[in-house]
Amino acid sequence: MEKRSKSLLWKVGLVILAIIEGSYSTLSPSGVNYEVVALIAIKNVLKDPYNVLENWDANSVDPCSWRMVTCSPDGYVSALGLPSLSLSGILSPGIGNLTNLQSVLLQNNDLNGPIPPVIGKLKKLQTLDLSNNKLIGEIPNSLGDLMNLNYLRLNNNSLTGPIPDSLSKIKSLTLVDLSFNNLSGSLPTVPARTFKIVGNPLICGEASQNNCSVVYPEPLSFPPDAVKDQPKNGARHHIAVAFGTSFGAAFVIILVIGLLIWWRYRRNQQIFFDVNEQYDPEVRLGHLRRYTFKELRAATDHFNSKNIIGKGGFGIVYKGRLNNGTIVAVKRLKDYSAIGGEIQFQTEVELISLAVHKNLLRLWGFCSTENERLLIYPYMPNGSVASRLKDHIHGRPVLDWARRKNIALGTARGLVYLHEQCDPKVIHRDVKAANILLDEDFEAVVGDFGLAKLLDHRDSHVTTAVRGTVGHIAPEYLSTGQSSEKTDVFGFGVLLLELITGHKAVNFGRGSNQKGVILDWVQKLHKEGKLNLMADKDLKNDFDMIELEEMVKVALLCTQFNPLHRPKMSEVLRMLEGDGLAEKWEQSQNAETSRYRSFEYPIQRYSDYIEESSLVVEAMELSGPR
Repeated sequence: MEKRSKSLLWKVGLVILAIIEGSYSTLSPSGVNYEVVALIAIKNVLKDPYNVLENWDANSVDPCSWRMVTCSPDGYVSALGLPSLSLSGILSPGIGNLTNLQSVLLQNNDLNGPIPPVIGKLKKLQTLDLSNNKLIGEIPNSLGDLMNLNYLRLNNNSLTGPIPDSLSKIKSLTLVDLSFNNLSGSLPTVPARTFKIVGNPLICGEASQNNCSVVYPEPLSFPPDAVKDQPKNGARHHIAVAFGTSFGAAFVIILVIGLLIWWRYRRNQQIFFDVNEQYDPEVRLGHLRRYTFKELRAATDHFNSKNIIGKGGFGIVYKGRLNNGTIVAVKRLKDYSAIGGEIQFQTEVELISLAVHKNLLRLWGFCSTENERLLIYPYMPNGSVASRLKDHIHGRPVLDWARRKNIALGTARGLVYLHEQCDPKVIHRDVKAANILLDEDFEAVVGDFGLAKLLDHRDSHVTTAVRGTVGHIAPEYLSTGQSSEKTDVFGFGVLLLELITGHKAVNFGRGSNQKGVILDWVQKLHKEGKLNLMADKDLKNDFDMIELEEMVKVALLCTQFNPLHRPKMSEVLRMLEGDGLAEKWEQSQNAETSRYRSFEYPIQRYSDYIEESSLVVEAMELSGPR
């Protein structure tokens, strides 16, 4: 009996060891993740002037939380997104050890040196973009081993030598761009829909017979022998057949176009969008109405400029009155071409409409035509927070301190829902006073959520144009173009400062010490202990100093430059409700003191980030419907 027990224990032990071994297949014998080693090798040979790779830690066992790194569901690195970051140096051969990579985006940097041949080991790679760098040497023949490759961009470098014949083996290629290099030799037959080689003088010079504008694969044709064996006396017969076939094909095309126009006309007469016919029957969106363009044009008096109640980066908002007398806000999106087709637009609208919360602006319906995309919301009679902060100008009473506190709480609750209770989660990307609306009871309603994603659908996970308003955009978003829920936390912190001070986030030229940016100004006053100078003068000292100091601390915690140090929105809400602020503040001050002593982070103002940013910022003033 004892022997059987030992034998059983031995087998169980072997099973446990096997499970552990499988779980740590990416770990070295010393317990270091092989993928971490590969990423650190990449980092070590790069010069990173903006320190965007600061959280790449050689002692980590999990790189999936690192910036610019995307992982697959099973925990392997699947994408590197490092475009437009002014990175220089060489591309380390260590990249060949990231064998689960599907996407490598390193365009628009200053990389030099050759392309490592080990890239050919990345059998799952689908996208490789090394364009607009200073790479030299030959294109590795090993790229022909990437049988899953769809997009290959090596344009605008200094590559030399022949174009590898091995590329002709990759049947999955969609685009190959090798333009503006110094390549030479003959052109292989590359099976890509688009093959660009313009700007290679040795291939496309005056003496060259190559067509170097854009080269497409040759169309399918009959084999030469088949053409040669056809009898000559059948030529006339074939001409007649070809003429008849062409006429018939033209007639069919005209008929199809006519039917398509008739179908679209019939479809546009539909007033209600029946989700159940085209989408998952589990989704119930009975409240979401599809309006006709004619109906909305009449409601807004042909989009009369007198009915404009808001303008911003997403479009223009009009006040409208429907046939039944209901007053609505109609947002006419200006960038409709970025959204894609009608079905894609409807799908994205459905996702937005699924987010239902007391503190989120409810989407009532939409309109989609060939040239227009419109969203319909309930009308908010008290406008936006931005419009009410200076209402003494319009002769209306300003927001008192109690309402400002309530607005902060309501906005926080709405963002907590978007970040932590929605599936999938929603990142707003433009949290500011102009996008926080007020209903008839002055309850805060977060507007324009989901629209940033809607208008950026054509982009990859790396965004090259920052959507937001200067003064509200987080430093890492300005630096890299990549957003997260922590960018919303930063925007919420600036919103708190707007509620406290009554100023806009950026007030250029107002005060010699402020230098235009409210965050820099508040940080300075807080260090000097001059909290009373921050409070909006329109409050006329009618506020609780302790509550103001607590709100200032929450705002400063939210606007820390390092996103890893910012709290989650659920933590922010608890602090605003009076739970955990003291501990969080003490922890942040100790960490800040430690960092400054070790010179880990230089003291930098938010205005410095604005001046250094090279990304395009699409401003969004008053973009919320009122």
